[in-house]
Amino acid sequence: MGRPYPGHRIAVIDDAGDETAAGEAGEVAVHRTGTDGTADPVFFLEYFKNPEATAKKFTGEWCRTGDLATRDDAGYLWYKGRADDMFKAAGYRIGPSEIENCLVRHAAVANAAVVPSPDETRGNIVKAFIVLAPGALPTRALEEDIQQHVRRFLAPYEYPKEIEFIDALPMTTTGKVQRRVLRERERERKLRLGSA
Repeated sequence: MGRPYPGHRIAVIDDAGDETAAGEAGEVAVHRTGTDGTADPVFFLEYFKNPEATAKKFTGEWCRTGDLATRDDAGYLWYKGRADDMFKAAGYRIGPSEIENCLVRHAAVANAAVVPSPDETRGNIVKAFIVLAPGALPTRALEEDIQQHVRRFLAPYEYPKEIEFIDALPMTTTGKVQRRVLRERERERKLRLGSA
């Protein structure tokens, strides 16, 4: 992401609004005042006719952007994902971007999206929607190989417990995966299975 633009106070903060240490993930936030102590002239003021949404954007004097990042010792910010894409599974906080990046490094995976799948025991489990590379076939053996691939590179709680092979991921007009669509689809699927 780079370094903060001169004159603006940008930080990575935790849930309480405290700045995180270098290397620790948090949410990118912009302070109401610039580095000179005066009000930042390009600062977000409010959502039009929506004071509740405006209040949710702030933690003290920090305005949350919704972007997750870490800061290195030189002050550079490194993007980790969106706060609204984070979820908990078996008590662990999961960021889908790292898992997706690992999945697409598998030779049989062309594209992938990770979302929570509701689970009675764990709250959620990690579910991956995968678009296969040309020539790859959706078999149980391939599913297990993909799971082992993720286990080799990431923490044990991050591998997808469920994989669904699909022809295409829902995308925005700017080419970003619409995880929200997949989250809703998965929630509805689990509701149907629960009522069957």
